[in-house]
Amino acid sequence: MENSFPQEAIDHPRRRFVGAATLMAAATFLGRSGPAIADDGTSQAPYMADGRSFANLKRIDAGDLDVGYAEQGPIDGTPVILLHGWPYDIHSYVEVAPLLARDGYRVIVPYLRGYGTTRFLSETALRNGQPSAMAQDVFALMDALGISQAVLGGFDWGARTADIVAALWPDRVRALVSVSGYLIGSQASGAMPLSPEAEHEWWYQFYFATERGRAGYTANTKDFARLIWQLASPRWTFDDATFTRSAAAFDNPDHVDIVLHNYRWRLGLAEGDPKFDALEARLADRPLIATPTITLEGDANGAPHPEPNAYAKLFSGKYEHRTITGGIGHNLPQEAPAAFARAVLDADRL
Repeated sequence: MENSFPQEAIDHPRRRFVGAATLMAAATFLGRSGPAIADDGTSQAPYMADGRSFANLKRIDAGDLDVGYAEQGPIDGTPVILLHGWPYDIHSYVEVAPLLARDGYRVIVPYLRGYGTTRFLSETALRNGQPSAMAQDVFALMDALGISQAVLGGFDWGARTADIVAALWPDRVRALVSVSGYLIGSQASGAMPLSPEAEHEWWYQFYFATERGRAGYTANTKDFARLIWQLASPRWTFDDATFTRSAAAFDNPDHVDIVLHNYRWRLGLAEGDPKFDALEARLADRPLIATPTITLEGDANGAPHPEPNAYAKLFSGKYEHRTITGGIGHNLPQEAPAAFARAVLDADRL
């Protein structure tokens, strides 16, 4: 089903929360039922004063990776793990995180493999971008942080990853917020031809399938990313500082390899790691997601995405869909942080 987000939550989807007083007001708006949580040393990381940067990034060994991540909120709060997509980074959640932290959640925002400060522990490991590998990264991160269950939220690659974790390990996911809904696929589904219009939307996937594409993305990574931002969110008027802040994450030495492997694997043009074969076989059956879920879509998403009625039946538990209006594009948590934060709170209460 499709419900509109409450009007009071979307009248100003791109508002900037400046200063601690404004953040407290935003927390009240989001429905916090108790007093604001003070930054009195009980939090795992300091709150942000202006919603423009993350302070004190952390690192932890988890599975195949040394994971770089931001953390905010009380250490004993309900964990929320927020996952970014391509070509974005943790700053997609720079305004969402303090809203949830002020509501008592422990918010963790990791760099995906190939981004920011996240690094492979082995120099010889396959720079693997296949979806099950990224889901395993989240599972390993939860174990490393001692988190038995968390609310997961994501968009783009992050939504796909969150969907997979919820489908494969439902006992580890308390609730789910997924932009553009059910994004679990397989190499078999990737081999199926689409309509000419849909194939045109995936132009970059075919570019990445070529060595010319590798050379072009390597030489023009940030210009390429800026173009994708503009095409995927045609009504988002981000400034140079906002883009530059995120583009630094693409300087990761594994970024190009991970991106190309991800898209080539989808088309069956690159081999995956055999240790993930069993997981990929399960995903190829399009498993239902029973986790309480809210799916989101922006009304101006310029990136390829399914229609909500195409995936609603794949969520078998408590479920709600919301379309966020006001010219909201693909990077929904950064373009409409209040709406995304509200969805996390509401999904946790379904």
